[in-house]
Amino acid sequence: MLFLQNPWLLWIINRTFVSYYIYIVQCLEMIKYEIKAPTLLKQIVQLPASKSISNRALIIHALSKGQIMPENLSDCDDTDVMVKALRDMPDVINIKAAGTAMRFMTAYLSVMDGQSHTLTGTERMKRRPIELLVNALRYLGADITYLGEPGYPPLLIKGRKLDGGLLEIPGNVSSQYISALLMIGPTLKNGLTLRLRGDIISRPYIDLTLSVMHQFGSEAEWTDIDTIQVNPVPYKEHAYYIENDWSAASYWYEMMALSQNRDDCVMMEGLADCSRQGDSSVRYIFSLLGVKTTFGTTEPRKPTTVTLKHRGKGVPRLEYDFVNSPDLAQTFVVCCAMMDVPFHFRGLSTLKIKETDRIAAMITEMRKLGFVLSQGDGSELIWSGERCEPDLSAGIDTYEDHRMALAFAPAALRLGHLIINNPQVVSKSYPKYWDDLRSAGFLIEDISDK
Repeated sequence: MLFLQNPWLLWIINRTFVSYYIYIVQCLEMIKYEIKAPTLLKQIVQLPASKSISNRALIIHALSKGQIMPENLSDCDDTDVMVKALRDMPDVINIKAAGTAMRFMTAYLSVMDGQSHTLTGTERMKRRPIELLVNALRYLGADITYLGEPGYPPLLIKGRKLDGGLLEIPGNVSSQYISALLMIGPTLKNGLTLRLRGDIISRPYIDLTLSVMHQFGSEAEWTDIDTIQVNPVPYKEHAYYIENDWSAASYWYEMMALSQNRDDCVMMEGLADCSRQGDSSVRYIFSLLGVKTTFGTTEPRKPTTVTLKHRGKGVPRLEYDFVNSPDLAQTFVVCCAMMDVPFHFRGLSTLKIKETDRIAAMITEMRKLGFVLSQGDGSELIWSGERCEPDLSAGIDTYEDHRMALAFAPAALRLGHLIINNPQVVSKSYPKYWDDLRSAGFLIEDISDK
């Protein structure tokens, strides 16, 4: 029984058993929705508030030690765990499946002088890498210990005052690492000079972080194409209103593109033109697929009503680099295939470390719809028009990933009906999604026991 003397082997055996147990429990408790599409799509939608802005505003508000909470906070799971963690600050903080919360809270807890907390999450979260951020924070002087496998949560974080200074990290990592470091910059004794090596991905999300920081009085600017300087100027309390979510809007754009009635119309409230949200680019990309966007006001960055209508035939093939908005990729993969528009999508390297390996998941689930995708060099998704025999009987698996359910459901508009397994995952970013679809005329039946 030599394996009993090897702690790493014991850890692997235990991890495998836990993962298998969770899989069995999920199978036994699986919820299934059958989605049937309406013949006419006319709807006014109150979109959820932006999760990305909410989570940034919450961290910066906490660092400002202000009393005025940001308004119009997202009601999604990811923001809810942030609110509870920052409000209660328990010894053990469980952020569940919230990747943004894991990254942001790791940096935040590192500068909470005199406090000690364990930061953990779901089994999937414990398999999502965080080593680069931990190494960067340790370089700045943070006291962080791995409680499980090195490079992954859970973490024991003992807060202390950090000096700051010059820090270099790769630019092609998750923008959430970069944003986490930037947001604590004003609290560091010497501020932070952050130099990003190589290609910089998801730059709009970095700019979004800087924009929110500016609203709370920070001095943080790009000083070169690859360098951001954050001065040690403390945050100031500030009343802050959060605009609604362009990522959530993308699924209604998809519905409009897939709808068959030229008179269909969707109106979405609370979106802003010239938004700092990276996914606001969705309106430009969907114009290539025949969807027209009209804003209720021309005043930039003021929340208004956005109207979607058909504008005519779209492009016969779509090539796009999603390096700045990778969360939109699943939406366009499903939409283009259902419209019979071959595509070649690049800039998807970060999809492998999201809630699931989204590239592998999309290849598997699109085959169920009858489409054969390839992944190119591992950071691409390609559909050349190749098809296979579809099999819709088992339903679309969601892999504990909200965007799988959100992106696939609109396909019912072309298929007539579709089964989504474990549809409750949408609560991570868009809790009222199924209610909004019902209001738009979709028939959604729980067929879990059938």
